[in-house]
Amino acid sequence: MDTPSVDIAATIERLGRRARDASRVIARSGTDARNRALAATAAAIRRDSHTLQARNARDLEAARAAGHDEAFVDRLALTPRVIEAMAAGLEQIIALPDPVGEISGLSYRPSGIQVGRMRVPLGVIGIIYESRPNVTIDAAGLCIKSGNATILRGGSEAIHSNQALAELIREGLAAAGLPADAVQVIDTTDRAMVGALIAAEQWVDVIVPRGGKSLTERISREARVPVIRHLDGICHVFIDDAADLDKAIRIADNAKTQRYSPCNTMETLLVAEAIATRVLPPLCRIYAEKEVELRGDARTRQLLAEAGISCGEATEEDWRTEYLAPILSIRVLAGLDEAIDHIARYGSQHTDAIVTENHSRAMRFIREVDSSSVMINASTRFADGFEYGLGAEIGISTNKLHARGPVGLEGLTSLKYVVFGSGQIRS
Repeated sequence: MDTPSVDIAATIERLGRRARDASRVIARSGTDARNRALAATAAAIRRDSHTLQARNARDLEAARAAGHDEAFVDRLALTPRVIEAMAAGLEQIIALPDPVGEISGLSYRPSGIQVGRMRVPLGVIGIIYESRPNVTIDAAGLCIKSGNATILRGGSEAIHSNQALAELIREGLAAAGLPADAVQVIDTTDRAMVGALIAAEQWVDVIVPRGGKSLTERISREARVPVIRHLDGICHVFIDDAADLDKAIRIADNAKTQRYSPCNTMETLLVAEAIATRVLPPLCRIYAEKEVELRGDARTRQLLAEAGISCGEATEEDWRTEYLAPILSIRVLAGLDEAIDHIARYGSQHTDAIVTENHSRAMRFIREVDSSSVMINASTRFADGFEYGLGAEIGISTNKLHARGPVGLEGLTSLKYVVFGSGQIRS
């Protein structure tokens, strides 16, 4: 879709100024008001289901005309099921506890003052995403509930859908007496707008990219605003020689084949040499039945050849690759030390798991593997905000400062010190 030329700097300043003003209002609003805004938006989504599908049809038509494949078009579609899921998702966010205003760690100091920390909104959150218009609702809902204003920049391929959803969100905010500008959707497809948004330090407090690696790399490279992000999901499962065999096979199968495209899917399987002959043949027969392409090191290929299972050669690049597809790299190692070293060298600090019945090795693994989620005897597919009890997430963060791992409501807040006194002065 072509859009008329706009003054990028002026547009960002206008959006940013409105978002900053709205952020102060929504930050001081009560939980009830924010929940009413979400409930009103959910009701409006259900009411206007047919209108949303009609607006979405324009995006679907344009996507097909541009030559996008059916998988892309499917991600773009607002079907009745997707529309109901958006409304239900807002209702799930309503049910979540509100973190804003919580005070923790209160303690008295020798001076008599009482010191604690209060959880507060971040302010204005810029969210840049691709394809799926349902992200507009998910992101807006989480930002509203956590007391933040947001500026949303969805993909150009979903412009009509995102504009329609933005209208309903603003209606919901107004119905609850909250400023409609607390959620703004950039309505131009000009790519220069992304560059301006991620440099708008005066107006935006944090940027969250949700999309492919190229988008996230660009934002991480060019942003002047702090970014909550992850680039790759090169996730590992290490099967220790003290693993329960049945448990190991079940976990490694699920971690790879439950779904291939999510960022928490296992991409590299590491197996201790002492258990490799017992675990790899039966496990890889399961992969073969599910048509997973296997790529292994020399020892893996030897073991699988003896078992009559096809396995290609893993290159150095395979250890660094997030396939997001039915492809798996496999390496046989001496033991725990080599597994930790491999993950440190090739991992992306997303999610890594160990399967073992040895408690001390399990504890070493979770202490020494420097990832945002580290697991013992569980599938990497659990690295998800809903599965962690967050209710919803705005994305996964591999940052070491502020939020790390799935980012839910608490990850969209910060802490400030609060002090309660009764007239104390410092001597």
